[in-house]
Amino acid sequence: MARRTSGRAGGRSGSPLTPYLFLAPYLVLFVTFVAIPAVLGLWISLHNWDYMLDNRPFVGLQNYAALFDETSVYYPDFWNGMKNTLIFTVASVPFLVVLPLLLALLLNQKFPGRTFFRAMFFAPYVLGVAVIGLMWRYLLDSNFGMVNDILGTNIAWTTSQPWAWVSLVFVTVWWTLGFNAIIYLAGLGDIPVEQYEAASLDGAGWWGKFVNVTIPGLRPVLVFIMVTTVLASANMFGQSYLITQGGPTNSTETAIMEILDLGLSRYQMGAAAAESYLLALFLGLVSIVNFWLMRDKDAAAQNKLLKQQRKGTGTRQPDDAPATPASLEVSR
Repeated sequence: MARRTSGRAGGRSGSPLTPYLFLAPYLVLFVTFVAIPAVLGLWISLHNWDYMLDNRPFVGLQNYAALFDETSVYYPDFWNGMKNTLIFTVASVPFLVVLPLLLALLLNQKFPGRTFFRAMFFAPYVLGVAVIGLMWRYLLDSNFGMVNDILGTNIAWTTSQPWAWVSLVFVTVWWTLGFNAIIYLAGLGDIPVEQYEAASLDGAGWWGKFVNVTIPGLRPVLVFIMVTTVLASANMFGQSYLITQGGPTNSTETAIMEILDLGLSRYQMGAAAAESYLLALFLGLVSIVNFWLMRDKDAAAQNKLLKQQRKGTGTRQPDDAPATPASLEVSR
């Protein structure tokens, strides 16, 4: 006797609302703390939202236009913050991408105490930015800081340029190096050992294995680290606020610091909201460029070829089906 299967096709049973019940807690938090504030912030940016005013008149895109008007009071401070944010991002991201990769390759080797060193390099990341900022502010102090004593120098690390930028980049790299290294280590663990063995049989050396096996195997991890590192660097606030306090002469005052000062100190919430959305737009464009540059060009070409062959032969496959040699052969 044939066994009767209950539920919908494919042997599935249960209410179609079950997945949404599991998602509900996250959706509630997302809507409450992300979606609603985002919409409210956009609404605020369209008004002259000054806490000192009795009413908050609608001004449309005037707050955004003021950011591109050289005669506006908001123009110099905002673009100075954007310039400083760009300097810090360009200076720190290469170190935060390359150095953790080299560290991960080293810690991926088998040697005594490997677990201990992994934990030691990751340890600074568990500390909050307030702890890191205050600690390095005193260590880098030009009068009684230990850094000058150890190096035998007399450098004003936090009150002169370019040493203020050197200090901020160094502290940030020291603080977050271990996190990116752990992500790289997880990616290295997912690369099959057989690929390295096959590369050895083909006569590849360590550089050949690194270029043809390690880097392609780490592509998804590289995309993740590039995007998250750029976003984190562009949103840098705590290090500059605590270590250099935006100085000297506002040369390390980032865009986030300017937005905070404009909105909470000068009560210009409408203009501050407009600045934050303009910054978010720039970061979104940078993220899209990163994804485009780090995309798998071979897979994209195969998918394009597969779609062309489907149109020519009438073969229908799921749109998200990956292009593989086997699928290409079938479509022929």
